[in-house]
Amino acid sequence: MEYVITPMATTTLAVAGTQARFPVQNIYCVGRNYADHAIEMGHDPDQEPPFFFMKPAYGILPDQGVMTYPALSADVHHEVELVVALATGGQNIAVESAMDCVYGYGVGIDMTRRDLQAQAKLQARPWEAGKSFLHAAPCSVLTPLEQTGMVDRGSIWLDINGERRQAGDLQQMIWKVPEVISRLSTLFVLQPGDLIFTGTPAGVGPVARGDLIRAHIDGVGELQISVA
Repeated sequence: MEYVITPMATTTLAVAGTQARFPVQNIYCVGRNYADHAIEMGHDPDQEPPFFFMKPAYGILPDQGVMTYPALSADVHHEVELVVALATGGQNIAVESAMDCVYGYGVGIDMTRRDLQAQAKLQARPWEAGKSFLHAAPCSVLTPLEQTGMVDRGSIWLDINGERRQAGDLQQMIWKVPEVISRLSTLFVLQPGDLIFTGTPAGVGPVARGDLIRAHIDGVGELQISVA
């Protein structure tokens, strides 16, 4: 096929146990999916259904990558999250069938320009400036579902320069992975290659230039990045 401009290369992630790559399509994120994080952000976790926002595929930063500190912000925060990678998609997917869509899991960090997000909230404007930028979605090597089984519990944590900043357990998620996939599919047409960042436990906070960040989820893997 002939194009009038050269298409951008597909963003991909490495997969454990194979040289083949996972092609990234859309990146969806679940807001406030851990009760302790909802509380630390000033919200009541018992009063909200799940809600979502998106990041661009160019936000992906692979394991051992170097994050460029984004412009126009002086308060960039880390949010460690379980990432779900989809092999198939669709609409109106039943909760009971949702895991059939899953290819595997990864460890991700939802990087957030908190100052820009806070400003948008005050003005009742969209969050894109706070959530969507280069290297806003660091993600580890993916581990296929057949190697992990269903991941619904296990320690999740993030260290900065060897100091523990976030710690929780996946079983603390308010909306579990099948429920998240099902709800997303009522709002969007899910695609093979989509990633879902499933929310973060309490302890979110700032990163600084020169930081070494290490994130871990039991049974899934680790992610290590540095901040330029």
